This record gives sequence, C-alpha cells and structure tokens, in this order.
Amino acid sequence: MTKPVIAIDGPAASGKGTLARSLATKLEFAFMDTGALYRATAFELLAAGLSAKDKSDAMDAAKILVKRIKNAENPQDVLENKTLREDKIGKEASKIAAYPVVREALNKLQRDFAADPGTLYKGAVLDGRDIGTVICPDADLKLFITAKTEIRAERRLKELQSRGIAATYEAVLEDMRERDARDAERETAPMKPADDAVIIDSSDLDAGEMLEKVILLVKQRLTN
Repeated sequence: MTKPVIAIDGPAASGKGTLARSLATKLEFAFMDTGALYRATAFELLAAGLSAKDKSDAMDAAKILVKRIKNAENPQDVLENKTLREDKIGKEASKIAAYPVVREALNKLQRDFAADPGTLYKGAVLDGRDIGTVICPDADLKLFITAKTEIRAERRLKELQSRGIAATYEAVLEDMRERDARDAERETAPMKPADDAVIIDSSDLDAGEMLEKVILLVKQRLTN
C-alpha cells in the first residue's frame, strides 16, 4: 500500500458509515462502503430470482456484481444505488456474507481499491465488518466503532421512519440482534475488532464529536 489506508469496522447503526464518509471527505481520501458490495450482491440475487439460502445462487450473484463493477464507467455508481438501503436488501446481504466463496469473490475488489484508490485521492477509507482483520490487516489506522444494541436499534428505527417505512422498536431490535449474531459467529471473517484496532463507543457521541475524536487519532498515527 503506497497511500495510507484507514479501516473502519463495526456493527450496523454504530455510526461507522457516517464517520467513514465524513472522514474521507475531510482527508481527501477515497471512500468505499464495503457493506454496499454485499448489498449490491443481494440486489443482483433478488433481481435474478435467486435465493440467499443457496450458496451457488449467492456466488452467481457475486459474479454478476463483479462483472457489472468492472464494466462500469464509475464503479461507485453501482454502489450508490438507493435501493441497496432497503431493509430487505440488508437482511439478504447479511445472509450471503456468511458464505466464504462470496467473500472471496468480493475481497479482491476491496483490496484493489485500498491499494490503488486513484490519483485524485491521498489515501483510502474502507468501512465494513472485517476490513482491519481480513481485507487490510496492514492498514495505517484501524477503528472499531460500536454502541449499545438498544441505541443502535433506536437509530435504525428513526432511519426507517424517516424513509416512510413502518417498523416497531421491538422488531428492529430483534432483527439487529440476529444480524449481529450472524456477523459475529460466522466461520469465515467474523465481525470482531482487530487486535490493534482503536475501539470507540459511539453511544453518547454525535457525528461531529466522533469525527473530531478520530481526526485527532489520524494526526497522531498518520503524521508521525
């Protein structure tokens, strides 16, 4: 890696996505929401009438996505599809992410991005669940953003309601606990902090406070 890489991991609604985007903009780094790769794979899976319960179907969907990204004039356009934020897509993405063959197919895309974010950028920020442990174990700075499950459920509920999606706190909380368990207990690349990651609890921090805290870490780690 010739340019600095920042790896940001953590569970859903921990605030890592907002942090990663803001940090990338502040530092003039390229940004990749690696979770969007799995959401985009889930999108292709559903569009093709395939099933997340079938490993072969999930792999076929991953191949479709890899080809689509490689053929795109701007690969980020594929990952900015607003449909990918739909809850049903997120649920399917969490399921197919448990398949090692799917993860292997998407890992190269992530590593290539980290190694070469483009000449217009000073480095790369990747946010996901296994960036610091699997994708970029040599990242210059590794962060693991977490928050209390109940607070994360409240955040997700507000997000869903703001998009006009009917949901209850109890249902969102149960879904979040199930998704956390799948991500943490899968055999391949389970979600966990890297041994040298800085763990930040965002339960009592707003987006601005989070960014300010991390900018200080960046100055300490990337400028020495």
